[in-house]
Amino acid sequence: MRSCRDISALISQGLDKKLSLGERFAVWLHVMMCIRCRNFRTQSQFIRKAARHYTDNLQSRLDRKS
Repeated sequence: MRSCRDISALISQGLDKKLSLGERFAVWLHVMMCIRCRNFRTQSQFIRKAARHYTDNLQSRLDRKS
């Protein structure tokens, strides 16, 4: 079983690139048993989504001013 440090690194990498099947399975298996890593994954996804939403709104406001 991989450590929480390994899994959190994979979760972070998974935000930027597609993980291999083995990596995705390792994350899935680990987060089924580890509430801390599950929370980390949820929070990371939320932060990524919020940042994307912010930049999209900022860009649309800049486009309207032009």
